[in-house]
Amino acid sequence: MELTTGVSWIGVIVGAVAAFIVGWLWYSPMLFGKKWADAHGVEMGSAPSMPVQAMVAQLVGLFLVSWFVGVTAVSGALATAILALIGFGALYDSGAMFAKTPAAGRGINLGYWIVAFVVMVISQAIF
Repeated sequence: MELTTGVSWIGVIVGAVAAFIVGWLWYSPMLFGKKWADAHGVEMGSAPSMPVQAMVAQLVGLFLVSWFVGVTAVSGALATAILALIGFGALYDSGAMFAKTPAAGRGINLGYWIVAFVVMVISQAIF
């Protein structure tokens, strides 16, 4: 199977953009931003400029994950995507533990990825 056959590109794009917006809210002071910043030892709003490279990398990564969700949805292997999410979550968490990231910071990051993944699956279902 090709990686583009039958994939809903509208679903992929909407899923990636919606997940980015969810991330903006997730890490804002309205939700978990302050706790996340405390856990990582950073001060919110202290950057001299927008972290454009990080934002671009995040959008590219979200697009690729959304595309992965689209490919697995088309091939009837969405369970594979769920298994990959769990595996990558465990790998991220183990790396964050090695870096001595506090549990609150790890939990906020993992929570975001779960929600972002669900948003991508819903986008594929709708579009």
